[in-house]
Amino acid sequence: MTKMAKLGIKDVSVAGKRVLVRVDFNVPLDDNGQISDDARIQASLPTIYYLRDAGAKVVLASHFGRPNGKRDMRYSLAPVATRLALLLGQDVALLTDCVGEEVVRHVEQMKGGDIALLENLRFHPQEEKNDPLFARELAKLGELYVNDAFGAAHRAHASVAGVTEFLKPAVAGFLMQKELEFLGSAIENPRRPFLAILGGAKVSDKIKVIEALLSRVDSLIIGGGMANTFLKAKGYEIGKSLVEADRVELASELMDLAERSKVSFHLPQDVVVASSIGDDMGEIVPIGEIPSDKMIVDIGPLTMEDYASVIASARLVVWNGPMGVFENPAFAVGTAGVAQALADSKAVSVVGGGDSAAAVLQAGLASAMTHISTGGGASLEFLEGKVLPGVAALTDKNDKGD
Repeated sequence: MTKMAKLGIKDVSVAGKRVLVRVDFNVPLDDNGQISDDARIQASLPTIYYLRDAGAKVVLASHFGRPNGKRDMRYSLAPVATRLALLLGQDVALLTDCVGEEVVRHVEQMKGGDIALLENLRFHPQEEKNDPLFARELAKLGELYVNDAFGAAHRAHASVAGVTEFLKPAVAGFLMQKELEFLGSAIENPRRPFLAILGGAKVSDKIKVIEALLSRVDSLIIGGGMANTFLKAKGYEIGKSLVEADRVELASELMDLAERSKVSFHLPQDVVVASSIGDDMGEIVPIGEIPSDKMIVDIGPLTMEDYASVIASARLVVWNGPMGVFENPAFAVGTAGVAQALADSKAVSVVGGGDSAAAVLQAGLASAMTHISTGGGASLEFLEGKVLPGVAALTDKNDKGD
């Protein structure tokens, strides 16, 4: 699953061709319906620029939100079309649908350098069902397929996997190539010492990732709600903190596996506790002194010091998941501290998508990271060693798909 194994956008001729590009424009909107973070749109601009400047007719396809297979205009891609036109400095035609005669007619009349954005793929239930008839309709829109949506690569959907049965070659866009390069090198040829930092709420979400990484990393840092289950496994009382009681034994086994694998395993030494996640402030306590009526909401300063020193000695760091309830500014200190330690380090830093990416942006440190993944779920599954349907569906380098 390395970047070299699949055809890239520069391996094929695109001039004058209709190119169907799967992008991930599933961006957040504020209360006024305006885009609050356009990072995912910005991430695909190099691919769009390249195709446009080479004279391709660029047809962009994306999902947006969860309209549950119905035409719900609250999930229209109209705000995306407006922002994209602004970023590109040219008109972007928002089509009324993503399949159908009217769409085909518009696409066939496009000229080289024109850009069109299909309406939300998920207005059709067939998209998430990977329906072959729907995939065939999408395939009619292009002479070449480009996948630049790493964030959706773990989904076997019609626009991600099914369409490649009818439209070849299927090649990786620049963003997809970049994601595979950074995550692939972490899996196959990591710089050492290699450190993984895992946070977030649940151990169960990341069991497979932990198991996979324990055979590859030199050090593992655990934070966030998932650390509570490990602390419980070590015999600590954790008050009202979130804990997965059915995973305590597994957490113990994972720590044993880390010891056998000679992986340096780091858990919180002190924590911030509060009565609820909505409190304005918390109290710092050692892990052996957590009050029975309080819950853990962040890592403490001693823990941050330990984590920062491990980060400083690493040459490659993969980070996925916050250290606490970072949505509450009062409990975002640990997460921001990890982001700062990464920014200060000389290590190659690969930040998994989702909450970790949001935390880095929130801390204003995005430019200090080597790579911020656009795919939370996809990057996790990649790190687990899973084959991502959207990557597997791309044309192999030794097969031009002719």
